[in-house]
Amino acid sequence: MRCLNRLPLLLLVPLVAVHVAAVDTTVGFTAVPLTEAQLPVQKPYDVPLEQRYELVDGVRRMWVYCTDKPHNPTSQTKPRTEVRVMHMTYSVVITTDYGVSVLINRTIEQQNYSSGVWQFEGYGYVPAGTTGVSVMQVFGAAPPHASTLMLHVYGGRLMYYRDETRVVDADIYDRWFRLNVVHDVDAAELAVFVDGDERLRVGGRGGDAHYFKFGVYTQTGPSHRMESRWRDVK
Repeated sequence: MRCLNRLPLLLLVPLVAVHVAAVDTTVGFTAVPLTEAQLPVQKPYDVPLEQRYELVDGVRRMWVYCTDKPHNPTSQTKPRTEVRVMHMTYSVVITTDYGVSVLINRTIEQQNYSSGVWQFEGYGYVPAGTTGVSVMQVFGAAPPHASTLMLHVYGGRLMYYRDETRVVDADIYDRWFRLNVVHDVDAAELAVFVDGDERLRVGGRGGDAHYFKFGVYTQTGPSHRMESRWRDVK
């Protein structure tokens, strides 16, 4: 998890669709420390956590079955095992009217973000056979939408929701990939990078409260068992 410091004349690596060389999308961003307490897991309400989630040697493995219950008894949503990123802590750079930047080390704890530029980074792995599932999302949007971005897996392809014209990666199975999602709330724009290459740029969906999620969340036409693995999430 990273947030963008608002510095005068700060130039970020341009988010343009150039596939010549991988770029470091984190340049200009400040890393936000995350603890396990800030990464709660949502899983079927009627099974123990260890039956749908494990953390071994830094790798989070999450799986769910299409016949599972939702994450709480009152929910009408489909089965999931997802990590929700919450309670961000960061430093703030304030620019005065005289153009002087002052770093204020203050702790801000919140469950969501509502403005600024935020970035998710993590290494994901989707085993062959997993399909009909969301593996990462930016939650929060203006009605009637619930999310601003979802990355679905169908038949080994990673795509924007189930949009066949917006395939982010055509061969996602059985390999580790680095995923970066940059959300500029104020500009209402998102960019998705795989292994440093920009693969998608889309508009936002409104809303005033957002957060990142990753794991497995059942969608249309799912496999019986769905799994994804994640490490080095920032």
